[in-house]
Parts: sequence; structure tokens; C-alpha cells
Amino acid sequence: MTRSALVLLVASVLGVAALSSAAIGASPAPGFAGGGPWFNTTGGAPLTLTALHGKVVAVDMWTAGCINCLDTLPYVKQWYARYRDRGFVVVGVHTPEFANEHSPRYVGDAIARLGIAFPVVIDNDYRIWNAYHNEYWPTLYLLDKQGRTRYSQIGEGNYQATEQMIGTLLNEPE
Repeated sequence: MTRSALVLLVASVLGVAALSSAAIGASPAPGFAGGGPWFNTTGGAPLTLTALHGKVVAVDMWTAGCINCLDTLPYVKQWYARYRDRGFVVVGVHTPEFANEHSPRYVGDAIARLGIAFPVVIDNDYRIWNAYHNEYWPTLYLLDKQGRTRYSQIGEGNYQATEQMIGTLLNEPE
């Protein structure tokens, strides 16, 4: 059993509601410093929150070997396709759980196989993961147009609530 599956199992047995989703205060997001290489960006250039100012950003902490991450991926891809023309950006942060997941070729092959069109950064040293104080795969953070963390979803589920929050953030003034 993977670490992420074990954590979610323990949380469900203990009834830890905070693991399913949480609306969080408007704290500034830490960005993407320390990650790389990047996929699906112009010339592999890194993205910054400064460059994304004015857009709603979903930061998707995932790894290609995590079944829970793969289960949430269709929803993330749908949201990206549905809302990107309205200023919605998804940034996948691929933080490996297993040794074979560190390879840029592995990640690139997974991105191609899974049909991921949004930007993805490799976070082999857990710098982005730690900056977000993340603990679980998958976790989705929603940042408002000013780059503040406004919502998080840990694990699978709550897709309707997450999409509603995307809509709320997109409708807020810049």
C-alpha cells in the first residue's frame, strides 16, 4: 500500500474530516521555487506566481504512480479545459513517492500517456511540497487572482465543491 493510500485509509477510519477538503484563509501562496524541469511551458521556462497574477491557479500535488492522483486527474483535466479561457491555470507539481518517479523521462512519458496539457514541474527535492506544507498525494490548492491560497482539497472527492470554488474565484474582481 502506498503512503498516500495508507494516510487516507487511516484518516477515514479515524473520521478526520479535515482530510477531505478545507476552505482556508487567504494566505500568500509560496510559488514554485526549487522545482524543475518544467513540461508544457514555452521552451520549458518556469512559471512564477508573479507571471500568473490575475489568474486563478490550481496547484495539483501529484505523482504518476499514485492511484488516487490518477483518479482525480480526469476532473483536473476537465476543469482546465472548461475554464482556461476564463483565466484558470493548472500547475501540476509532480513530487515523486518512489525512486523510479524521479526521472524526467518517466514524468514526460506519464504526461504524454495521460494526455496532460497543463504545465507540470518536477519537484524531486520536495522544495515546492515543503513550501506548501503539503503531506498527501493528491492535494489540490486553489489560488485566487492575487496569488493567495483560498482552498485545498486533499485526496479524492468533493469535486462539485472544488468546481464551485473555481467558479467563485474566477468571478471575483482582480
